[in-house]
Amino acid sequence: MTAGNEHYQFFDDVCSYVDKAAQFTNHPSGLLDQIKQCNSIYKFHFPIKTDTGDYHVIEAYRVQHSHHKLPVKGGIRYSMTVNEDDVKALAALMSYKCALVAVPFGGAKGGVKIDTRIYSSGELERITRRYTAELIKKNFIGPALDVPAPDYGTGSREMAWIADTYSAFNPNAINAIGCVTGKPLSQSGINGRTEATGKGVFIGIREAVDVAEDMKRLKLEKGLEGKRIIMQGFGNVGFHSAKYLQEAGALIIGIAEYDGGLYDEKGLDVVEVEQHRRKTGSILGYRDLKTVANSASMLEYECDILIPAALENQITTKNAGKIKAKIIGEAANGPVTKDAEEILVERGILIIPDLYLNAGGVTVSYFEWLKNLSRVSFGKIDKRYNKLNNYRIVEAIENATGHSMTDSQKNAIVRGATEEDLVMSGLEENMVNAYHEVRETFNQLKGVKELRTAAFINSLNKIAISYLDLGIFP
Repeated sequence: MTAGNEHYQFFDDVCSYVDKAAQFTNHPSGLLDQIKQCNSIYKFHFPIKTDTGDYHVIEAYRVQHSHHKLPVKGGIRYSMTVNEDDVKALAALMSYKCALVAVPFGGAKGGVKIDTRIYSSGELERITRRYTAELIKKNFIGPALDVPAPDYGTGSREMAWIADTYSAFNPNAINAIGCVTGKPLSQSGINGRTEATGKGVFIGIREAVDVAEDMKRLKLEKGLEGKRIIMQGFGNVGFHSAKYLQEAGALIIGIAEYDGGLYDEKGLDVVEVEQHRRKTGSILGYRDLKTVANSASMLEYECDILIPAALENQITTKNAGKIKAKIIGEAANGPVTKDAEEILVERGILIIPDLYLNAGGVTVSYFEWLKNLSRVSFGKIDKRYNKLNNYRIVEAIENATGHSMTDSQKNAIVRGATEEDLVMSGLEENMVNAYHEVRETFNQLKGVKELRTAAFINSLNKIAISYLDLGIFP
């Protein structure tokens, strides 16, 4: 599904975005150099014994980009595309992303170079536990040091293995469970984490299309209703993004996956497509729709909003001139290369950058970490009190007005907030505020042509303040 194989350095791209944004700040050059660099890079190899008795040597990484705040935070990716440059770039993006949405972490990222399809569950468990053990040896994991999370190729299962391994090595650490986020609910995970990134993508796009003057410039109507959307990637992020967008009235007219794509101008039922995929192992064959064999070509189909939710380097100089979408929402990390972005912006296409748009995952991971440190679920202490208090208010209103509410009306008012309610409320607060802060910077500073540059300016300013307050750069 890769749109282009042109060789480029992802980390250099990220640094160039920082340099571009730095022109609109007054921070010392030495401080900017410190902010750009990765503080710690750990590359290592370890052997695992397969089910057949063979031995495979695994290549792995953990990069801590910035220690301006601790712990550092970032996912662990299992993929054959893992390399040092990509892990460095993704770690750097995490630093800027956390700063942008006011999550008090430094940035990090991990990667294990494997094809998960060729390993059994038992083999993947051994790889994950050994990877964790290697991180423990070098102090590259811990609730106060470095807190990983799921990424491409990993999920709650792998995070549970990591938490269990860390706890076994640190039996007296009361906060050991906070060493990783994205865990299953049974292992002190948090309600809403699975859909968090997709929910954040939805909120970000919703905010963007709700600004009438911006949509007028793109010759689009305000709001999501009737917007034609093509999704590239239908994993956890892609599915949940599409689901929330569809529920808000958008039409998901295309879904591109690695083995082919689906297209229907009338719109696809996202939940039905996911159910079909779970039954058959593929989105192909849904309602006997004709398969788009070259799914990368769907990036060039006509639509209002294109959402790359797969891997980096999908929109390059080779296909940027053919993109027909008016808005690109970067649900994946780095799906649009720097050179491609210049072409797209010149053509008047609005790009909602990954730095902001997929920050929902780390935002809710932060809430999970807080839950683990406090050792109590959100809402558990005050839910019943709030429910009883709300019931008294309803009774007072009924007595004062002489009008009785229906049971459904009472229940809607009286119910106390669940953990998921509070998590989603916090997520929405962060995403809404961050988008309008970025847009304000974009509109205020002359010479800023992209939302991405505005986002990096805001991030740089926040990280710089952290360093300056430490007295490192007086």
